[in-house]
Amino acid sequence: MEKKIRIVEGDITGQTVDAIVNAANTSLLGGGGVDGAIHRAAGPELLQECRQLGGCPTGEAKATRGYQLPAKWVIHTVGPIWRGGTRNEDALLASCYRNSFKVARELGARSIAFPSISTGAYGFPLERATRIALREARETLAADDRIEEVVFVCFGQKALETYQAVYREAFGEESAGGSSSSRRK
Repeated sequence: MEKKIRIVEGDITGQTVDAIVNAANTSLLGGGGVDGAIHRAAGPELLQECRQLGGCPTGEAKATRGYQLPAKWVIHTVGPIWRGGTRNEDALLASCYRNSFKVARELGARSIAFPSISTGAYGFPLERATRIALREARETLAADDRIEEVVFVCFGQKALETYQAVYREAFGEESAGGSSSSRRK
């Protein structure tokens, strides 16, 4: 299959892809976790550009340049805070992935790397979020040949094992390729 999904454990800031996705907050001005790591690795120019974007609503996505990152672009998306599943969290998380893919296509990106959106400080259950992420990736790859590679970059062994298990269940395949480290230039 030409188009593929890879699952790796590592640091999203070291991924050699056209675009990485930032699990941002609504201000887009940096924060903790993935958001803070991306801002630190990209350099101060990223924050300067983000200030011009005027924030981002939950479920939407906006792009900036990648600056000092190996990726040419950063696609910022704001995932939902988990509130027990009664406040449209699943649909909002799916929208994060759909809108990130849409922005990637508009930029001409052929490869994109995602963190596990909303599963850290925002508390979205990991397995549930993984199912949504893989479903959206599969639907995008089936419908659009512009995206050739989707990389899910897992932070920690538990996330890696969850992504691999859900992938096997969803795709009926033993492995999603990749390795347990970041791919660098």
